[in-house]
Amino acid sequence: MRIFTLLLLLMVIFLVGCDGAWNNPYPAEESEQNILYSSFQERPKHLDPAISYASNEIVFTGQIYEPVVQYHYLKRPYELIPLAGAAMPTVSYFDATGNELAGAGEAVAYTLYEITIQPGIQYQPHPAFVRDGDDYLYHNLSESEQAQVYTLDDLPQNDSRELVADDYIYQIKRLAHPALHSPILGLMSGYIDGLAEYSKELQQAHKSGEWLDLRDYSLSGVERVDRYTYRIKIEGSYPQFVYWLAMPFFAPVPWEADRLYSQPGLIEKNITLDWYPVGTGPFMLTVNNPNLQMVMERNPNFHGESYPTEGEPGDKVAGMLVDAGKPLPFIDKVVFSLEKESIPYWNKFLQGYYDASGISSDSFDQAISFDMSGQMGLGESMQAQGIQLKTTPAGSIFYMGFNMLDPVVGGESERARLLRQAISIAVDYEEFISIFANGRGLAAQGPLPPGIFGYLKGEQGMNPYVYDWVDGQVQRKSIDEAKQLLADAGYPGGRDAETGKPLTIHFDVTASGPDDKAWLNWYRKQFEKLGIQLMVRNTDYNRFREKMTNGNAQLFRWGWNADYPDPENFLFLLYGPNGKVNHSGVNAANYASVEFDALFEKLKNMPNGPARQAVIDETVKLLRHDAPWIWGMYSVSFALYHEWYQNLKRNMMANNTLKYARIDTELREQRRAEWNPPVVWPIALIVLAILLLIAPAFIAYRQREKRVVS
Repeated sequence: MRIFTLLLLLMVIFLVGCDGAWNNPYPAEESEQNILYSSFQERPKHLDPAISYASNEIVFTGQIYEPVVQYHYLKRPYELIPLAGAAMPTVSYFDATGNELAGAGEAVAYTLYEITIQPGIQYQPHPAFVRDGDDYLYHNLSESEQAQVYTLDDLPQNDSRELVADDYIYQIKRLAHPALHSPILGLMSGYIDGLAEYSKELQQAHKSGEWLDLRDYSLSGVERVDRYTYRIKIEGSYPQFVYWLAMPFFAPVPWEADRLYSQPGLIEKNITLDWYPVGTGPFMLTVNNPNLQMVMERNPNFHGESYPTEGEPGDKVAGMLVDAGKPLPFIDKVVFSLEKESIPYWNKFLQGYYDASGISSDSFDQAISFDMSGQMGLGESMQAQGIQLKTTPAGSIFYMGFNMLDPVVGGESERARLLRQAISIAVDYEEFISIFANGRGLAAQGPLPPGIFGYLKGEQGMNPYVYDWVDGQVQRKSIDEAKQLLADAGYPGGRDAETGKPLTIHFDVTASGPDDKAWLNWYRKQFEKLGIQLMVRNTDYNRFREKMTNGNAQLFRWGWNADYPDPENFLFLLYGPNGKVNHSGVNAANYASVEFDALFEKLKNMPNGPARQAVIDETVKLLRHDAPWIWGMYSVSFALYHEWYQNLKRNMMANNTLKYARIDTELREQRRAEWNPPVVWPIALIVLAILLLIAPAFIAYRQREKRVVS
């Protein structure tokens, strides 16, 4: 019986030890640490603030870099307040003779923004700041020394220094660096005095493989006043510029980091600002493993900031002012795990291993329910788990863009314009929203989403080239009308009238999982209505961005989240000087219209009011006619948060909100234990089966022993 006793004893010991969740994907020592858990699908390509301009990148850059201003976390309408700045920038207006004006107006020749930063702010610990006497320890590594460096951790010593005005000036100069191709260089060259000329000067000075010390090249539009103060000179008046000062583009970059990362042997191993950012914010990136995890940890040198003490009246009721005046951040670490598939990600969220989640189409029915009146709400199972639902107008647009440089779909010809209009009718975004977004959106009528000044509802806001107004609501034009436009364009039945060849359009997208097959097939069917063959060219996001930069796409799908709450931030996506191919800008369609550009330049500096609305209406009318985009959809953002995720108020403008989040780790651990009890009966069943299998042999063995003894 000894073997039976031993097996039973082992089973008891095994079961007693099973007091935690077996499926916990995190190390046991993390269980009660102050960590926020999230995920990512693709590694951010750029973390350099001069280049980074994607939503999956700002998740990181927004927490690491500190511009001079930020959005108030709780106040609505959105309000800018100082961040690294000692106060809000001082704005002064001047005429052509240098006389200061009382305010903005037609006589403004230039505007000065004077900015003073807080003294005493320190950078995160970093090897770039380590000195060896009068020299820097790691700035001039030999080739053999560079060959021994594989990650930043191979430069073991760290140091810091104080943030100064020169660091902000250095970053503004970096926008013009010829090797960086900043996406806002074209836009800012039209505003920051001398930036266009500065860009040309750097192009002549830059030599491949050599570091370009931007301190040696002066920029007329930026002036150092003293250690903590600098000025930016803007040509004319550009009231939206203050919004840009809240973005990482205008955050500080120390020259020491630029110098360290300029060494060829380090660049070869991705030891650059794109991989290892250097900032003064509440968090710093400590792990960048694109195949597993990205981790941000509390910056030990963070200068400190307090949770807001005021907000909207409802904030006090909702408990979001409980932490008023307390030091930030509340969490010590943020762990982002790679998740390429939606179902495993969703299951881990339900098990409590992710603190927040979006809602994919696959999980929508499980998360959301409708009452008798058709109102959306959180499903019963979600409520039972204490999950919170937050819905917010996203201030965004998802669209399909035509490359206006393409000889078939692009250009100003009547043939190409009618083709674009025909396709715009055929792609039924009402159906797309119903099938793939579960009704979480509104078919777009133009470039401006709800909540942005200039957006119009009803018949006034309808796109007459795609819709008709029928019985008090918009109705998409018939496919027969689209076919007639296609024929008028010279493609009857989807064939070129001159050559007889079928029309094929190449569609560049980023689709990484099996869930994407359905919507890709849906797009093909939309084009089949017109007899057009849609050739899908699928790639990852980083490769997609490269193709867009080089103008190698014909038709593409993209989106835009508002950087700031102003129509200029959407209309500039179609401004000619912002063309992506010719100017490395944000105009991915490469749309260029003299008429549109003139209207844009007129409206961008106007205050909101009837006069600005009239110019916006004229601008949108022109865009609808030219159809550089299939306008797509305006989305509503749905997000789920576990009950232990506190201080929740979604801010669609701010990018640095992780510092406000508080995690109740004790409650999280309790819920994880409840939702993931060890399932031990299969183990017990296996042990029992083993016992039953060996019992006959054991009994026979014992009987033989007895016979031998007797």
